[in-house]
Amino acid sequence: MKKVPYRNQFSKFLGLSLTVFLLFSVSINAQEEVAEEAPAEATVDGNPAKGKSLFNQNCAACHALNRKMTGPALANVETRLAEEEGLDREWLYRWIKNSPGMIKSGDAYANKIYAEYNQAAMTAFPTLSNADIDDILAYTAAPPPEKTAPTGDAATAVAASSNSSGISNEIILGALVLVFGLLVVMLFLVNNTLRRIAEANGITVEREKSEKRTPIWKAFAQNQFLVLVTAIFLLLGSAYFAYGWMMQVGVDQGYAPIQPIHYSHKIHAGDNKIECKYCHSSARVSKHSGIPSLNVCMNCHKSIYEYKGNPEGPTQEDLANGYTNEFYTKEIKKLYKAVGWDEENQKYTGESQPVEWVRIHNLPDFAYFNHSQHVSVAGLECQTCHGPVEEMEIMYQYSSLTMGWCINCHRETNIKVEGNEYYEKIHAELSKKYGVETLTAAQMGGLECGKCHY
Repeated sequence: MKKVPYRNQFSKFLGLSLTVFLLFSVSINAQEEVAEEAPAEATVDGNPAKGKSLFNQNCAACHALNRKMTGPALANVETRLAEEEGLDREWLYRWIKNSPGMIKSGDAYANKIYAEYNQAAMTAFPTLSNADIDDILAYTAAPPPEKTAPTGDAATAVAASSNSSGISNEIILGALVLVFGLLVVMLFLVNNTLRRIAEANGITVEREKSEKRTPIWKAFAQNQFLVLVTAIFLLLGSAYFAYGWMMQVGVDQGYAPIQPIHYSHKIHAGDNKIECKYCHSSARVSKHSGIPSLNVCMNCHKSIYEYKGNPEGPTQEDLANGYTNEFYTKEIKKLYKAVGWDEENQKYTGESQPVEWVRIHNLPDFAYFNHSQHVSVAGLECQTCHGPVEEMEIMYQYSSLTMGWCINCHRETNIKVEGNEYYEKIHAELSKKYGVETLTAAQMGGLECGKCHY
């Protein structure tokens, strides 16, 4: 029987590696079990996990853990009050459940907080039980979670996929170049070999002398029919392309400018379900939809001072485009600078700066369009003209907004007449005239020139 060198040593090494791997796996499983069981256990004074949920539901609008907002920071609030003011948890129970009553009763610290925060009384929460408050206090006393780097597995996957695709393309291109080069070399060698064989057999290879021919350009110029046909084709082709180019003048479909402050419709209208007309309120009653005032932004962003992102983490596409939590938080800071908002003292400084927004949708001056007529009277959704704005990270012009586009819409769209007193009388008369139950905007005069042009 043939001996295999180092067989015993290899077997020992394999057995030792397997033993170490099993011990390592057991230790990891034990750690994971401990990590999974630990959050489920409630502490003696409350459950931080439940307290976080209660905090987000009831407190987060006015309070943060480590910074002042409408109210004071609440990290370790129980310990601080006990050390600095000598107040116990019973005081906190009474304060959270009935803060206005404690202010009226003359409680010293309650009135001190009331005066310090511009006499903005805290909302009372009588429905919270003592156990709920214990959970909230446990959450405020818990150490903050460790922050993870913005680049995670998704970013690694994006980089890996992009690198792998780039390398594979380079390898394929290099292989094709190599094959082409080999073919050229082989043809050159074959040609030389055949020449040597022919010369060895006494055969002289001579190149055939070609007869003198008329240049093709000269032959073309001498043929008047070809010249005439070519000229006609050139004129017609030039006219066609010139007409197509001129018809695109003023058509900015797909226009997506970069704004001075990045605003994501995908986050606001999509993820957070904010209605379009909450920000563009004048679309209900005015010709223009209007650019929202920065004060409208501050209605929410007094409390939302940083972007925490999707709980599932950023997508690969967001990471590839640089849309990280830090990016959005920096844009919120630009908003604060524009309105003159002092985060530390939670007040306006009066030093505001104008934001030079770049207009996206812009009709010619001779075209009349009224938002309120389409939004309030006709009941059209904003997406009808502006596209799926709830999916747009960067807002762009979705429709062409040309005259033909408007006319086609008026021809195809039925008027919303049910329950709409605006059309009640005219609907009855036009229904008799056309003998139909539904009317399009065109049948109600929507194609008259004077409706849209001054």
